[in-house]
Amino acid sequence: MYMKFSPNQYVLRYKKGKLVAQGAGLAFFFWAHSTSACVLPISGTDIDFMFEETTQDFQTVTVQGQLTCRIADFEKAAAALDFTVNLRNGAYVDRPMEKLSKRMVNLAHVLVKSHIGAMGLTEAIQASRSLADQVLSEMEQNEECEALGVTVTGCSILKIRANPETSRALEAKRREDILRESDDAIYDRRNASIEQERKVKENELNTQICVEEKKKVIKETELQTKRLELEGEGELQKIEVRSATEQEQMRLDAAIALERKRQELTDLRLANAKKDADAEAYRIRVVMQAYNELSADVLVALATMSMEPEKIIAQAFHQLAANPGKIGTLNITPDLLESLKGRQVV
Repeated sequence: MYMKFSPNQYVLRYKKGKLVAQGAGLAFFFWAHSTSACVLPISGTDIDFMFEETTQDFQTVTVQGQLTCRIADFEKAAAALDFTVNLRNGAYVDRPMEKLSKRMVNLAHVLVKSHIGAMGLTEAIQASRSLADQVLSEMEQNEECEALGVTVTGCSILKIRANPETSRALEAKRREDILRESDDAIYDRRNASIEQERKVKENELNTQICVEEKKKVIKETELQTKRLELEGEGELQKIEVRSATEQEQMRLDAAIALERKRQELTDLRLANAKKDADAEAYRIRVVMQAYNELSADVLVALATMSMEPEKIIAQAFHQLAANPGKIGTLNITPDLLESLKGRQVV
């Protein structure tokens, strides 16, 4: 006989109890008396669940969700559950997928129960996302899932709902809280408006006070300025009188100082003249003393050294006239007289 499976089915083919072939979408001829096959789904499977659990504060809640899982190890799954099919019509001999779904739901039930039991009602109702993440994480590491060869790929908590009476009570309580919050908001808004109006009036009063204070300061400043101006005028007159007196005193002091300087200059000139006269007298005295020590002939010789020729001749005639008795014969040539006549002696 011939049997063919679809590609999304994983087939384990046995002959006389031994595994002889496996794979997705196998097709083969077989002898019905010695051949058997297990067929496992390759695609993921969605498993819905709904539990009623009790919270920490003894309130009943309904948890509705979904698991997504797929078979990862086909041999383990075939060993844990009976996936044998009738090769004549392709139907399962047992109901393995129902049993697998029931086991997965039971595992999820245990985990959900443990988490919901540790939460209060309000917390549990709001814990859909965190509860789904916790259940998925724990089922991925669950040993029983590993033994079944199943991997959980997703967990969704669609709804966590309290019973109708509790829901209405919660809604009423929350409604009252909302109304109270609304009233508080209205009161706060009114109080804020009153407070703002009070601040505005207070600011207006403060502004008026500041304006009056500024006016007062301005008046005081003007009075102070006028007083300072008057005082300044009086001080200015005093300063002008004092300045004229000081200028006159300074002029007199300068004149006195100048006369003192002139007197000092005169005294200095007199002292210098006396020193010059003393020096000249000393020089003449020394020269005369030197001349006194020389003989008359030497003095005459020194005197004639710097004389002009006509003066020397005049001096000679003077000496001849002084001693005429000693002159024997005196010859004066015409040339000499002619030369003396042509000179103008001063």
